This record gives sequence, structure tokens and C-alpha cells, in this order.
Amino acid sequence: MPINPAKAQDVWKDIGQSVQFTVLKFKEDASQEDLQELIQEFADRSQAIIRSLTIRDGQQDGSPSTLKVAFGISNHAWDILFPNTKKPKELETYETLSGPEYSMPATEGDLFFHIRANNQAIVVECQTQFMKFLKDYVEVLDSTQGFRYFEGRAIIGFIDGTEAPAMADAAPYAIIGDEDPDYINGSYAFAQKWRHNMDFWNKMKTEHQEAAVGREKFTDLELEDEDKYKNAHNKASQYEEDGEEQKIIRMNVPYSDPATGNTGTYFMGYSRYWHVTKGMLINMLDQSDFLLTFSDILSGQLFFIPSREKLEEIADGELN
Repeated sequence: MPINPAKAQDVWKDIGQSVQFTVLKFKEDASQEDLQELIQEFADRSQAIIRSLTIRDGQQDGSPSTLKVAFGISNHAWDILFPNTKKPKELETYETLSGPEYSMPATEGDLFFHIRANNQAIVVECQTQFMKFLKDYVEVLDSTQGFRYFEGRAIIGFIDGTEAPAMADAAPYAIIGDEDPDYINGSYAFAQKWRHNMDFWNKMKTEHQEAAVGREKFTDLELEDEDKYKNAHNKASQYEEDGEEQKIIRMNVPYSDPATGNTGTYFMGYSRYWHVTKGMLINMLDQSDFLLTFSDILSGQLFFIPSREKLEEIADGELN
């Protein structure tokens, strides 16, 4: 059975103008039975909410809706919700990764939302309606609002996602295929929140920033290898198998509160294979990716994004 992007959640489409990332944890006093009933109802209600808001969003100026939503479940949550159901092949609990100088910490999280649209009101309303069903059984571990920066650039000023597959080619890199037929059209999502020391970065001369990233800042042209730092980001983050570079779908989003200096990047990586994303992270640590020199990593967790069909099965109580 080939993959069918129409049956997948929004794991390969555009990043959006306004973005909401939310990580939730089940409350300690919530019973397993209550949580199983909750997720069964939510799997149904959430899709109805998305359909309704898609209509409302599209009617505002006559243009099509830009609402995109991905909802994920962690390995820990899976054990609670579906203890008798075989897991997706590569679903695991993310554990802290460490290199010679830096580490990428693992943090808690049971449920995950990635909501984006061009209209922030739609994003806010979508998360608001979701929380009406969930709030009595969960606590919020992280809520981050992101935005599209100038020209789609990262908050550090460089074009982001140049090496990612074009949208027309992206779905097979993000969506599970026949290698895991029970979970075809699902995806693995790795969510990681970075905070940058922008004072450090902005004091660097442009040529040094370019050597650190591996590309020209204005034109986005890739530098020759001899002009890059040995730990340039676009070198350190590469991952190969059998001599062939592997790709994932990156939807990195800036966030910022300029008044407090709390500025960073929410790294959002969707992949058909979790081990590919994990390999990239390990390489970044092993090579001490330059971006790590002025960044603190605040969170990291892996989630499985069920297909729309799998959400229907959850809603019908077919997973237990």
C-alpha cells in the first residue's frame, strides 16, 4: 500500500505565519480508564474542531483556510492509552543525547500539538477548543508561540530549510510507508526548544556567522568547504546511510520576547524514520555544531503522529 498524504496529518505542509507548539503531561491523579476515554473522545472531537475552523478561517476573506494541525502521542502516553496494541516500529522514549561538549536533554511530555495558520486568531481558537476537552486531565509543560520571520529566515538571519525537500517532494520523507503497514501515513515528530544568546551571535561579524552556518547570509549560497568552520551547522547536521544523505522535514520556527531577551528556535522535525532524525542529532553533538556554542536546549521529546485513519480507529475504540 503506497503512502497517501491525504490520509496523513499535517506533517509535511507549509510552516505558516503564526504557530503554536504545546506539550502536555497527564495529571498524576488521572486514572488510566479516564485517560483512555479522554483520548478516544478527543480523537473524534479534534477532527471536528479542525473541520469547523477550516470553514471559519476560509470564510473571512474568501481565500482557502491555511489551518494545519498535527497531534502527537509519546511512548510514555502510548503505554498508558494503548497497552495492548503493538507500537509503531520506531516509537521510543527519547533519552538525553550527549557529545564531547554539549548535550540535548530529554524532557517529559505525553501529548503534543503543532498548530499553524496565517491568521493567529484561528491558531488561538484551535488550541482553546482542544484544551476544553483536555484541561481537567493534563498539565501544560510548554506553550510556545512562534512566527514567520522575514523572508522565512531563522531568527539568526539565515534562510532556513534550504536543504529540506521541496513541498512537492516532501511527503515521502515525512510519512511512514509499507515498512510499518500497521501505521502507514503516520509520522515521527521530534520537538526541541532552543534558546539563543542573541547578543553573542549579533556581535559576530557576518563572515564569521556565514562560516558558522556554512552559507552566505544574504544570497543563501552554500560556501565552499574550506570557507566553513569545521563544525559549521550545515556540515554537522548531515546524516548519511550507505553514502547517501538522508533528509527529514524541518519546520523550524522562531519565537521571541524582545523585552526579556527570551529568543530562540523551536526545532520541529518530522520524519518517516525516527532513526534518521536521531542520527542528525548525534552528528551535531559529535561534531559540536557551532549553533550549540551560543544556545541552550530547553526541551526534547519524540512523538508519534497517527494518520487520520488511525485517529478514527482510536475514536472508535479499536486501539486498547
